[in-house]
Amino acid sequence: MDPAANTSARGFVGHPRGLATLFFTEMWERFSYYGMRALLILFMTEATTSTLERDGVTVPHAGLGLDVATAGAIYGLYTSLVYIMGLPGGWVADNLWGQRKAVFVGGCIITLGHFTMAVPTTSTFFLGLVFVILGTGLLKPNVSTIVGELYPASADARRDAGFSIFYMGINLGAFLGPLVTGWLGEGYNWHWGFGAAGVGMLFGLVQYRLTEGYLGNAGLLKTGDEPTVTRRKSLRFFAAFGLVATLVAVFGWLVSEGVVAISIQEIARVLGFTVLGLVALYFVYVWLFGGHTKGEVRGTIVIFWLFLLVAVFWSGFEQAGTSFNLFARDATDRSLPEWIPFLSEIPAAFFQSINALFIIILAPVFGGLWVWLDRRGRNPSIPLKAAMGLLGLALGFLVIAWGAANASPGNLVSPSWLVVMYFLHTVGELCISPIGLSAVTKLAPVSRVGQMMGVWFVGAALGNLFAGIIAGSGLENQESSELFRSITYVIGGVGIFALVLSRPVRSLMDRGKEPDAV
Repeated sequence: MDPAANTSARGFVGHPRGLATLFFTEMWERFSYYGMRALLILFMTEATTSTLERDGVTVPHAGLGLDVATAGAIYGLYTSLVYIMGLPGGWVADNLWGQRKAVFVGGCIITLGHFTMAVPTTSTFFLGLVFVILGTGLLKPNVSTIVGELYPASADARRDAGFSIFYMGINLGAFLGPLVTGWLGEGYNWHWGFGAAGVGMLFGLVQYRLTEGYLGNAGLLKTGDEPTVTRRKSLRFFAAFGLVATLVAVFGWLVSEGVVAISIQEIARVLGFTVLGLVALYFVYVWLFGGHTKGEVRGTIVIFWLFLLVAVFWSGFEQAGTSFNLFARDATDRSLPEWIPFLSEIPAAFFQSINALFIIILAPVFGGLWVWLDRRGRNPSIPLKAAMGLLGLALGFLVIAWGAANASPGNLVSPSWLVVMYFLHTVGELCISPIGLSAVTKLAPVSRVGQMMGVWFVGAALGNLFAGIIAGSGLENQESSELFRSITYVIGGVGIFALVLSRPVRSLMDRGKEPDAV
């Protein structure tokens, strides 16, 4: 049966009614993820003795009191593992549960994680992070898969439009989350903010369950295996996963007790370079022993090049949750007029919503621009768009480095520095972010499309991991202006290098799509 059966009725802005179910599920999930992420580094670096003056009364507002380097490493590990866990999460959906069940179970685990973080102890904070990682790994990759299944295979244009609407839900949640959690977490109690993220995910789960029938057959388990075979797969997978989880937990306990003398920063670095090395070895295997044609090998070389560029891009872009968040808190004039109710100053977390707002405004503009250029035969190639994204990111860092150079404890700078920077970073994101799916589906050998998509998300994971490491170690040893200036040079240099190589890489792409001579 067609997986899109019973979903084709147009009930949501001209699209299947099930799209609304997934739109709001993902909106609330992103509300919870970005809402909690906006508080993460602020809470971890807040002193354990911190207090707030509210209504003339001094109240506790304690954080974890971690140094910036440690907090940055934890942030990087958390955000990278969210992406990496999407690989086993996708496997579970494809082979054991189906996407529908994976999304619901993942949402339940995310909700549990945020509510666990709402309990004001250090152990529950870290346990909650683990739950959010596991739950997001189940929900995030699979909800997008269901969107595609709502449409018949022949409905390419409608599917593309449906994904555009779906992505608006992502950014709407990313915009609203930091506003709610920042107001509660920074203005009242950190754990109220974490709890609010859980409430948002709970809203998403309730509406998902109530409207799940509109999905028809989309997202149901599709496998030719007998139930006994599926059960054996399930037992093997969860036994292996449980063993790995136990080993990780034991290792974490040994580190926390000082039995194993290694810092969280060293763990993050080892993980980052290990993953990078494994990806490189995987590509070497594909090139030398994968049994692919010369054209297919050329295509995978381009994918590897783009993987490196996107990892560099996200390592800079994801400073949003770390160094930019701290800059907003410590170096930005956030004062507000007295007549504004409920707020005496702008919470630092509010600035995390700027990128999502610009995405909502600019995504249709860029979508129309690419179409307009394509009709005239001037649509930039995928390698050129990647270079443009990096250069846009570098310009944003140049702006914030300039602003940071003017900041001091007695001279806080205008929020406009952050606003302009986020505008430039959004422009860069809109150039580089959409190219992944297009590049992989065009260039990967048919037998390795899924693997290459996984590698693409690992690039995002590496970028997030190194973003935390760079922010933490950088701010520990230098002023923010020096850190931002250094990142400007690195990303700008990589962007110029990518620009110079864009034509040769495009030529390699074109040759990769040509059939090999017989």
